[in-house]
Amino acid sequence: MVCRVAGAGLVRHVGLALFASGPAARAAAESAYSVLGNGALGSTPVHTAVWLLRFQTARHASTLSSPPALGGEEEAKKTTAAAAEKSDQKAVTSYWGVPPSKFTKEDGSTWRWACFRPWEAYEPDLAIDLKKHHAPTTFLDRMAFWTVKSLRWPTDLFFQRRYGCRAMMLETVAAVPGMVGGLLLHLKSLRRFEHSGGWIKALLEEAENERMHLMTFMEVSQPRWYERALVLAVQGVFFNAYFLGYLLSPKFAHRMVGYLEEEAIHSYTEFLKEIDKGTIPNVPAPAIALDYWRLPAGSTLRDVVLVVRADEAHHRDVNHFASDIHYQGHELKESPAPLGYH
Repeated sequence: MVCRVAGAGLVRHVGLALFASGPAARAAAESAYSVLGNGALGSTPVHTAVWLLRFQTARHASTLSSPPALGGEEEAKKTTAAAAEKSDQKAVTSYWGVPPSKFTKEDGSTWRWACFRPWEAYEPDLAIDLKKHHAPTTFLDRMAFWTVKSLRWPTDLFFQRRYGCRAMMLETVAAVPGMVGGLLLHLKSLRRFEHSGGWIKALLEEAENERMHLMTFMEVSQPRWYERALVLAVQGVFFNAYFLGYLLSPKFAHRMVGYLEEEAIHSYTEFLKEIDKGTIPNVPAPAIALDYWRLPAGSTLRDVVLVVRADEAHHRDVNHFASDIHYQGHELKESPAPLGYH
């Protein structure tokens, strides 16, 4: 009988606590706790429920808005706006919960990119030889050459002359080898307690450079859903295949990337031809490209393709050089990586 009466009282006070927010509700909940919690019920389920009710009432009260300021409704709105602005200023955008550092460009304007810093921007060497080709001489060379040629056929069939989407797909693949090579050399350096001759950094910079190509072309060509799905499939297959290939033969892996970059140079040359013919609009260069390659104001998509093609030519030379070192019986660590290959 006592429990039944206590339950009825508890229901009434729960209603007060949950559906009312004034001082009367909180007082009613406190009264329920003093009567039921400290009374004859002792340590019963009802006593526990009342304790939880008290906790819920206090939590509900702590989330209530403060009453308006004395200045009236307008003053309350100003206070709310100021608080919101202050909250926005304190917003943390870093993944690690640390506010990002503030950088400025040479003209004093705010640096807006978190994916790279001002000192990582550079002016590409457009005078590099674009027609250089490594003629395959050994069995591994020929195997690497025809592997890349066989990969180009389905790419041509799928993308046709949509070179913006083609470039996007190409960069999602081209950014994988440098990361894989850098990772494996890093692990080898740790196992053998020895230096890498700068090759770890060189290969990781290559991967980062290719990723920045992708970030740029994402601004130019928005991929469709099936193209995104294709990227997932191709990356999953290519990463594992290249990882295994690099473990078996680094010289084959670097030679294949050298030929892959030669095909990239050809693709970007065709891209330029389509822009010059007017088939592809020569739109203004994305803002990220202006800052990353230090392009002058007013640069266009054609200028972006030119600097990307120059980057690919540098990657071609680096990887053919790396493969040649292995053919001569030396490891990468015994020969310093090319400096300033950007």
